[in-house]
Amino acid sequence: MARVKGAMMTRKRRKKILKMAKGYWGAKSKHFKMANQAVMKSLTYAYVGRRLKKRDFRRLWITRISAAAKANGMNYSRFMNGLKKAGIEINRKMLADMAQANPEAFKALVDKIAK
Repeated sequence: MARVKGAMMTRKRRKKILKMAKGYWGAKSKHFKMANQAVMKSLTYAYVGRRLKKRDFRRLWITRISAAAKANGMNYSRFMNGLKKAGIEINRKMLADMAQANPEAFKALVDKIAK
């Protein structure tokens, strides 16, 4: 039986990693071993970052809603509690967008809750 060597697959695997490492500084983009380490670490950062992005955006939305609520004489927790009691189901992303792009509509919400 003929002996099978892995030259083709090894080259393919290495080329894939070096392609992913394109643009990295110095030997990290040229040498397979260093490129492989850098790519593995960057893939880990990317994985973690995709989860952190969700948290960061939620914090941003809450900050924007809070600022708009304070401008209308109400704090964030009372505003959110009032929305819940009034049966208004708008998510934080939409509320933050409304607070930034359409302050009149946001003020109308605050007035509705304050009654």
